[in-house]
Amino acid sequence: MAESPAKTAAETRKLAAIMFTDIVGFSRQMGTDEARTLRVLAVHNQVIQQAVAEHHGQVIKTMGDGFLLDFPSVVNAVQCAKHVQAQFRAYNAEKESAEQIHVRIGIHLGDIIQQNGDVLGDGVNVASRLQALAEPDTICISQAVYKEIEKKLPLDTVIALGKPKLKNIVQREPVYALLPEPPKGLRRTLQVQRVKLKHKKRTWQGVAVVLSLVVVSTAAILLKDRYFPASAGLPLPDKPSIVVLPFANMGNDPSQDYFSEGITEDITTDLSKISSLFVISRNSAFTYKGKAMKVQDISRELGVRYVVEGSVRRSESQVRITAQLIDALQGQHLWSERYDRPLQDIFALQDEIRQQIVFALKVNLAPEEQERFKRAPTNNLEAYDYYLRGWQLLWRTTRETNLQARQLFEKAIELDPQYAAAYAGLSFTYWMEWFSQWSADPQNLKRATEIAQQAVVLDDTLPGPHLVLGFVKLWQRQYEQATAEMERAIALDPNNAGGYDSLTFLLIAVGRYEEAIEAAKKAIRLDPHQWQHFNALGQAYLNAGRYEEAMAALKRVLTYNPDYWAAHWGLAIIYSESGREGEAKAEGAEMLRIMPQFTVEGWKRVAGSAIKDPVVTERFATALRKAGLK
Repeated sequence: MAESPAKTAAETRKLAAIMFTDIVGFSRQMGTDEARTLRVLAVHNQVIQQAVAEHHGQVIKTMGDGFLLDFPSVVNAVQCAKHVQAQFRAYNAEKESAEQIHVRIGIHLGDIIQQNGDVLGDGVNVASRLQALAEPDTICISQAVYKEIEKKLPLDTVIALGKPKLKNIVQREPVYALLPEPPKGLRRTLQVQRVKLKHKKRTWQGVAVVLSLVVVSTAAILLKDRYFPASAGLPLPDKPSIVVLPFANMGNDPSQDYFSEGITEDITTDLSKISSLFVISRNSAFTYKGKAMKVQDISRELGVRYVVEGSVRRSESQVRITAQLIDALQGQHLWSERYDRPLQDIFALQDEIRQQIVFALKVNLAPEEQERFKRAPTNNLEAYDYYLRGWQLLWRTTRETNLQARQLFEKAIELDPQYAAAYAGLSFTYWMEWFSQWSADPQNLKRATEIAQQAVVLDDTLPGPHLVLGFVKLWQRQYEQATAEMERAIALDPNNAGGYDSLTFLLIAVGRYEEAIEAAKKAIRLDPHQWQHFNALGQAYLNAGRYEEAMAALKRVLTYNPDYWAAHWGLAIIYSESGREGEAKAEGAEMLRIMPQFTVEGWKRVAGSAIKDPVVTERFATALRKAGLK
């Protein structure tokens, strides 16, 4: 018998990869410190939502600290879950225990029924029970999921949990736990044993308690040295030092975050171009987004004296910005102001804020610096809006977001063909696509060059296009031109950590290793919470033959991102050249897990082609082959 039209309209059914997530101990934490727990929840939600978007999923429902999600495939779902757990491991390494986020995740392949605004079905119920079954920081998957991914994804440590009874689920099926990595050392070995013991038919509660205590105490020792040096405080520079914290979005629409973030970045960039200031990079500043911390603590962690904070509220035609400058050492407000202006005055408003800060700090601008601030980047607000959205996507550095950012920059240019900054962003998308090998299009490097050159013609004071041109010239083996472009970028923005990071790799390529080490250290000082700069430092130490220091830097990178292939690449070479064959092959295996398509010849064609001395390229190729790479 056919369903009635009313029922058909109210109910839809589909097969999907279903994921449930939940924060461990959330209710208890709310009872202990509600304000702190809500701050942690904001960070958690941001990580989950960003990861889901990057892996093509969607949020079906939120329940306090829990998310019900669905994905087009189980591969997407498991990759997303692993990414989320890696993000929280990196986050937790910097936090006290009360601020840490530990998540359980369950994934199942089954039916979702959407009926009258609610979500139902056995598939949803099984995913929920798997999440409850998972240990903190682990992922539980059903047999259906395991069958789909066992030959498609690297699964690190998989533990079979048998066929546990799931509440209100009649049929018993095999369940598996995914741990983040194979057991290395006491901490991981004990974690594996704890998970196995918990799901044995016999309940060895006494053993489990002892193991848990050992795991906690061992983890505390192992995590002690994982902090960035900023945690202990950094010395103040010999000139006025400042960080611009992310301005809060005071509107009711979270999708407007890009606008408040854009205002923050623009003010940071303006200050960064002033040579008599020391300005912390946008990346490190944004690690404090959504966190309620004392400015004195932020000042000490970053090694700066002054802190700017504020908020943005945007309506259709108006904008309200509040801003204040704080001397964190003295605990004094040096300046604060609230601005209510038409949206079309946004550039003049940003300039006014920059001038007020400069005046309060008694900083004198050089004549060329004064000249740079005389004109607005564009007179078209819609173009500016597309530009801000483009950069928010570009920061995510995925193939999909890179293409989306490109479309937004193109729209900005269509609205204002003289918008130099939009050309700069557009050129970067082509460079990223070529360098990351997201596309085989041989024209990408040419397009990056032409668009960057157009940006320079329109506005030679932008550092970004010079960095792109510097990279292009480096890969074209035009080393003098590459050096000139990168030095020009740093001269235009002496606080640009990315400029020093880029210069590091140029100096490595031409064999100026000690200078490369110093450039990487400058990048780290300007951007102490950005772990990629430690990769630059590690690679510089590697090339200089300072292997112990190289290993320390590269292992620090892997603490924050275990799947960062370049760090494994460096360690594979170090171990190979040190005669540690087993460890070299382990690092080679890690590289292939992360990049199954990696080949030594492919590396020589792309990254290796930038190295000036062919002897160095062949030396590294030999070391990689010893590590088991073909």
